[in-house]
Amino acid sequence: MANRPRRKSDAARRANQVIRGRTMLVMVLLGVATFTVLFMKLYDLQINQYDTLHARAVGQQTDSSVISASRGTIYDKNGEIMAISYSAETVYVDPHQIQLFVESQQEDIQAAAEKAAENGETYTAPEVLDQAYIARGLSRILEVDEDTILEQLDRTSNKYWVVKSKVDQDVADEVRRFINGEIDEEGNQLTTTDADGNTVLISTGGRPKRLQGIALTPDTKRLYPFGSLAGNVIGFVNAQNVGSYGLESAYDDVLNGSSGLTVTATDVNGTPLLYNYEQYYDAENGNSLVLTLDTNVQYYLEKGLESMLDKYDAKYGGTGIVMDVNSGAILAMASYPNYDPSDYSTIYSDQLQELLDAELAEIQQNRSSYKTEEEYQTALDKALGNAQNQQWRNKCYQDTYEPGSTYKPITLAMALEEGLVNMNSTFNCTGVVQVGPWQIHCSKRSGHGLQILKEAVGNSCNPAFIDIGSRVGGEKYYEYMESFGLLEETGVDLVGEATGIANQEGLLTDASALASYSFGQTFTVTPLELIRAQAATINGGYLYTPYLVEQVLDDEGNVISQHEPQAVRQVISEETSAKVRECLEWVISDGGGRNGQVAGYRIGGKTGTADKTGTRNTTREVVVSFMCFAPADDPQIIMLLTMDTPSRTTGTAVYGGTMVAPVASQIMSEILPQLGIEPDYTAEELVGADTTVPNLVGETRADAEDRLESLGFSYRTVGDGDTVTDQTPVGGAIVPGNATIILYLGEEKPDTPCTVPNVVGMTASAANKAITNAGLIMKVTGTTSASSGNVYAITQSIPGGTEAAAGTVVTVQFGDNSVLD
Repeated sequence: MANRPRRKSDAARRANQVIRGRTMLVMVLLGVATFTVLFMKLYDLQINQYDTLHARAVGQQTDSSVISASRGTIYDKNGEIMAISYSAETVYVDPHQIQLFVESQQEDIQAAAEKAAENGETYTAPEVLDQAYIARGLSRILEVDEDTILEQLDRTSNKYWVVKSKVDQDVADEVRRFINGEIDEEGNQLTTTDADGNTVLISTGGRPKRLQGIALTPDTKRLYPFGSLAGNVIGFVNAQNVGSYGLESAYDDVLNGSSGLTVTATDVNGTPLLYNYEQYYDAENGNSLVLTLDTNVQYYLEKGLESMLDKYDAKYGGTGIVMDVNSGAILAMASYPNYDPSDYSTIYSDQLQELLDAELAEIQQNRSSYKTEEEYQTALDKALGNAQNQQWRNKCYQDTYEPGSTYKPITLAMALEEGLVNMNSTFNCTGVVQVGPWQIHCSKRSGHGLQILKEAVGNSCNPAFIDIGSRVGGEKYYEYMESFGLLEETGVDLVGEATGIANQEGLLTDASALASYSFGQTFTVTPLELIRAQAATINGGYLYTPYLVEQVLDDEGNVISQHEPQAVRQVISEETSAKVRECLEWVISDGGGRNGQVAGYRIGGKTGTADKTGTRNTTREVVVSFMCFAPADDPQIIMLLTMDTPSRTTGTAVYGGTMVAPVASQIMSEILPQLGIEPDYTAEELVGADTTVPNLVGETRADAEDRLESLGFSYRTVGDGDTVTDQTPVGGAIVPGNATIILYLGEEKPDTPCTVPNVVGMTASAANKAITNAGLIMKVTGTTSASSGNVYAITQSIPGGTEAAAGTVVTVQFGDNSVLD
C-alpha cells in the first residue's frame, strides 16, 4: 500500500495563508501606489502642463511669421500728412538652415568628385556658398558689419536672427536677387534671360543656385514728411513700431492696430512642408489722427523762434505755443532743442552736442576708474541717453519756469473781478516799494509817478501790481490760482505733463510771498498752464482744456471720434474779460509791448522778463517772454513765446519787450492772414500796405502815370520817350503801396545789381533814404507807432552787402529800444 503524503499541520497552513495574504496586500498597495504616481504624472502632463506642452509641440511642428499692421496716419488740420507708415521688410537668417545648406553643397561636391574619378574625368569643384560668402553679401547690401553677421551665422543652434529691420523696398529687392543667385556677394550680375524667358547663369547657361536660410518678412517704416517740423509734438516710434514720445506715444494704442500672423507646418529641421498646412490671420491697420496743428502756422512759429534763439544765443532754448482762444485747440507748438523724428537718435542741437562731447571726453579720461568694460559702456550710454532725452523733451508742457510779467494779466483779472480796482484806479510809483524786510524795485528805478490802471499795466509796474495783489489777499489769490488751473495739469492729450510749483495756501498770507506772486516771481508754471490761464482772461473768462487731436479716423477715413471743446469753468465774467483786453491792447499800442505791433491788426499782449530765483547774485539768468493775441477786440488766437537765458553780449537789452516782442510781431504778421484773419488797415497803414505793381510796358507815358497815381504809387521817369519800354519793379511784383516805380521811356534798363545797405540801427527815414538811393524798395514792419522817439531798424530781410536786382523789396523791422520789460 502506497504511502500517503503527510498532511501539513494547521499551524503551517495558517502561516501560508498569512504569507499569501500579506503578499497580495503588498502587491495591491504597490499597484495602487504605482497607479497613483502614474496618474499624477499623467494629470500633470495632460492638465497642468497642457498649454505649455501644446505650445511646444506646435512650435516644433509649425513655423510662424508676424505680419505687421500698418500704423495709422497723422494729419494736420488741413489734411497734410505729418506721419505715415509705408511698406518695408525685415531681413533675417536661420544659421541652422544655412549650416545644412553648406553641408549639402559639400556633400554634392564630394559625390560629383567621386563620380568624376570613377569615370577618369577631371573635376573642378564650384565655390561653396558658405557663411563667409553670405556675410559678405548681406554686409554690402544692408550696410551691417560683416564680422557681426559672421559671428551670428556661426551660432548654428540658433534658428532666427534679424540682420536688419525696416529695409526699404529697393534694398529688399537686391537682397532677393542675392538669395536667388542673380548677383554675387560683390553685386556682380550672374544671370541673364534665355530665349525661352528663363533665368540662367551667364557663365554656364545652367540654373542659378538659390541661397537657403535667408528670408524677408513684411514690415512697416514710419515716415515724417515735414522732417523736424513739430518733432517734439509728433514724437517717434522705436524699432518695434511702438510710439515712444509725443503723440506717437500718447495715442499708440489708437495708431498701432493689430499684427497678423502666418502659420506653416514644418519638418524636424524647420523646413516648410508645402501644401500641408498654412493658416493666415489678417493684420488690422491702426486708426488715423487729425490734429489741430496747422503746418503753415507751425512753420512760421518755428522759423521765428529758431531765428530768435540763434540771434540771442539762448543758453537753454525756448518755447512757442499758438492756441485757439475759444476752444483750447493748439495750432502750433514748438520746443527747442528740437529733432527729426525720422532720425531721433541723432543730437541736432550744437549746444547739446558740445555738452555731450565734454561729458564723453571726461568719461574717456577716467576710463581706468571703471572696474569693468560693461561699467564703462554703461556710462557712455547714459551720457548719450541724457542728451537725447533733453532734446526729446517738450518744454511747453514738461518743463516749468517763473513766468514774470506775462503773468500780470491774471493778477489784474482777479482784482477786476473782485471789484477791488477799476479802469480809473490810480497808483503812484516811486520806483521802489518796501514789503516787510524786502525792497522791491520797479523796472524804471526813477518811478512811473501817478498812473491809471491801464498805464500801470502798460508800464508793467511792479509796485502797482504789488498793491493790486495785496488788495486781493493771500487766501482769495490762492483760490483764483486754482480756478485759473495754475496748480494742476492742463489735461492736454500728451504724456508726461508737469505741473508748476507754488506755495501752499497758508504761505500766501505772507506779504512778501504774495507780493512776488503778484508780478509772476518765486513760483513756476509750464508755458501751457500759463497760456491756458491767459486765454481765460481775454475770452470771456472761460478755461478750456488744451488739446491736439481733433478727430480719430478708421482705416477707411470714417470719423470714429470728434473732439468737442467744452469749458472746464468760467473763472471771470465777460465784463472783467473785456477790461483786461482793453488794458492789454494799450500795452501794445502805447506801453512796453509796442514792439509787438502788427500793421493792420489790433494786438493785445504783455511782455515778461523774469529773474530765475537763485541766480540774481551769481550768473543773473533770466527768462524773457511775450504773450500776444489778436484781434484785440475779438480774440481768435493767442501766442506765448519764451527764451531761456539769452546772451547779454548781443547789443540788445535783455527784456521780453526788446528781444521777443519783435519776433512775435513778425510771426503774427505771417500767421494771421494764414488763419483767415484779415487786416484792417488805418489810412496811414494803407499807404504802405502791399500792392501789386501794374504792367505798364507798352503804354504811353501819360496813361502809365495816370494808372500809378490812381493806385497811390509815386514814380520817376528815365528818358524822354512817349512810351514805356521797361519798368522797375516789373509788372506783377508785390511792393509796399508807397513804393516808387521807375518808368524807362526809351532808355535801356540797367542790369547792374544793387548793393543792399546795412540799415540796422537807423531811423525809419534814414533807412528809407539809404535803401531808395541804392535802387531798392523798403517795406516797414514792426513798431508802427511810438511816442518815445526811440524807434530804430532792428532787422532787415536781406543782409547788408548783398547784391540784389534793382527794385527788390527789403523788409526792415523797426523796434523801440526804450522798453524796460
